[in-house]
Amino acid sequence: MTLTANWSYPTAIKFGAGRIAELPAACAQAGITKPLLVTDRGLAALPITAQTLEILRAAGLDAAIFADVDPNPNEHNLAAGVAAYTAGGHDGVVAFGGGSGLDLGKCVAFMAGQTRPVWDFEDIGDWWTRADASAIAPVVAVPTTAGTGSEVGRAGVLTNSVTHEKKIIFHPRMLPAVVICDPELTVGMPKAITAGTGLDAFAHCVEAFSSPFYHPMSQGIALEGMRLVIDYLPRAYDDGTDLEARAQMMSAAAMGATAFQKGLGAIHAMSHPIGAHFGTHHGTTNAVCMPAVLKFNAEAIRARFDRAAPYLGIDGGFDGFCAFVDAFNTRLGVPQGLSALGVTEAAIPALVEGAIKDPSCGGNPVALTEANLAELFRAAL
Repeated sequence: MTLTANWSYPTAIKFGAGRIAELPAACAQAGITKPLLVTDRGLAALPITAQTLEILRAAGLDAAIFADVDPNPNEHNLAAGVAAYTAGGHDGVVAFGGGSGLDLGKCVAFMAGQTRPVWDFEDIGDWWTRADASAIAPVVAVPTTAGTGSEVGRAGVLTNSVTHEKKIIFHPRMLPAVVICDPELTVGMPKAITAGTGLDAFAHCVEAFSSPFYHPMSQGIALEGMRLVIDYLPRAYDDGTDLEARAQMMSAAAMGATAFQKGLGAIHAMSHPIGAHFGTHHGTTNAVCMPAVLKFNAEAIRARFDRAAPYLGIDGGFDGFCAFVDAFNTRLGVPQGLSALGVTEAAIPALVEGAIKDPSCGGNPVALTEANLAELFRAAL
């Protein structure tokens, strides 16, 4: 193994109940005086969003809201967001919500000052160097779910509505300048969203822990992130007002996204095209794919999960961990098999085509091919 790697770790995080009150100070820290709050349609109508806008306006900040954001944001949402940002004369973004609001908010701040099409900045090689870095607007990120960890990421996932492909748009300066993690904002999440987002964080940690790349800091974070999800997601699912559980899940979400700098794998390579074609919830799709991927990767990851299982409170090493994942999914109401999400056998060729192009493929511990991906999709059906 070559002990050489490039590492980058998260940003300033204000963590704790009630800290949404510090949003104006966070904007000042980021140099934002006229923020555009970007969120999704569902959140736009909720009291937490109105309260957040009032906090900004009460502090004298000329804030506006943009909420034309689909569950799987696309280039049309982005164009509308950039138009709203430009028309309003904004100087920064408050990205507010789950993965869709956070990702699109970061993309709006990134693209508002660019002249090239967004697809020119896909996370391929050094494409990010094509961007005018000086034109990237600052972002303050405020997650309202505990899953994607996009608040500590340097990329946004955007669906190409023409090709039905999920693309990762990357630039180091897409990393939010300040993050406010306030678990009180997650208290109203429905059970299904609590489970789906929490299992997204779990998938990030599992795949980072499984990745063959060298990154011992991420490896340690992934292990502890798995433990937090195992210990606290059932509590948050059973009682949405359990603030300790909600806080621990927010930590796990940020940890998962930090850890997956080490790499993602087949779970995400499969989940991205499924979401693009069928509009499924990303975290739930990850959870449905996980059992088949664990079995597929078994011999490459068995030894590390044999060591991890006792720390996670799981008997039986890797096999025990696989049995735990099956039971955990059932406990949290996750559908059994992709067919329950509407995925069909006929769609497999198109899904394989999308998966093999996905950058997550490179982090899988077993090399992925069109043939074995087709078998994986069938096994997950």
